[in-house]
Amino acid sequence: MPTEFISLTFPNASTELNPLPNPAIDPDFLVRYARNLDDYGFNYTLVPYDSSYFDPFTIGATIASVTKNIKVIIALRPNTLYPTVAAKALATLDQLSRGRAVVHFIAGGSDVEQAREGDFLNKEERYARLEEYIKILKRAWQSADPFDWDGKYYQFKQFSNRVRPVNGTSIPVSVGGSSDDAYRIGGALADIFGLWGEPLKETKEQIDRIYAAAENAGRTDRPRIWVTFRPIVAETDELAWAKAHRTLDALKGNRAEGKSRVPADAPQPQNVGSQRLLEIAKRGEVQDRALWYPTVTATNARGASTALVGSVQTIVDSILDYVDLGCDLISIRGYDNLNDAIDYGRYVLPGVREVLKEREGHTNGAH
Repeated sequence: MPTEFISLTFPNASTELNPLPNPAIDPDFLVRYARNLDDYGFNYTLVPYDSSYFDPFTIGATIASVTKNIKVIIALRPNTLYPTVAAKALATLDQLSRGRAVVHFIAGGSDVEQAREGDFLNKEERYARLEEYIKILKRAWQSADPFDWDGKYYQFKQFSNRVRPVNGTSIPVSVGGSSDDAYRIGGALADIFGLWGEPLKETKEQIDRIYAAAENAGRTDRPRIWVTFRPIVAETDELAWAKAHRTLDALKGNRAEGKSRVPADAPQPQNVGSQRLLEIAKRGEVQDRALWYPTVTATNARGASTALVGSVQTIVDSILDYVDLGCDLISIRGYDNLNDAIDYGRYVLPGVREVLKEREGHTNGAH
């Protein structure tokens, strides 16, 4: 598969560096942001989910309506939408976007966050429910024939999904996480498996576990690997490091002043992915070529928080290190959301693609 790039959707001009208080959707900004991603060659944009945040399906449909190529990844927690409804909603978006819908499942990494919307299952139960949920969606997309379901978490009779995916049988399913249950379910059922940016050694270990889970499930294919970073890029490495420390100061200052989405007194995160990032951060600020961890500790590892720091060439080389491991979906988003996305589109994406094109040419020339 070709190496492709993912961004994150932002519906207004608020950033982690300059947060706006309780910002509403800015329709003009959303359209501008989405079109820039499309124009600069990003392949996907993730529409995130949070118990107190905007509806991903509505935002995703808006993005699809104003772009031509970019695929829309809807983040979905199973507790928020019955699976038969989700099957139709995603297939509807797939038809509206002419085949550009993707779904990223979030089992739920925080008991507190899940409880805000009435979900009181424990983590193991949430993953068991996710496994059942994905199986229902895949069955609903494979055929319009009515079917019954009698599972632990869902039961229904004679459901028929007449809203068909554009390809007739499926919509790409993504699963993320760093727990044993995540590896098992994602390896068995996902088309894409999402990881946060860890050092190369740990990333390779996770990929091996995902592939082993796929093999144990009897698959003859493997999930594509998606890895996420927060690049801080400038004309030279020296300038990039100066920019990185300014970014870190802003993150720390906003959190101390109560402007961050992470409270200053936030407890240790419950999810394994964040715990792993914080543990790796104890080993030192810089890992491998340019993977920087102070942004992890400054934000209590809330979400994807590992930075890559350097010149365009350093960032390109760092991304290629992960491509060489088997990560062919590279998610990059910065801290100055729109401007960083434009910079990535102008310099980083073309740089990576040019190297890969040259490699392909050399390979073809050798035969």
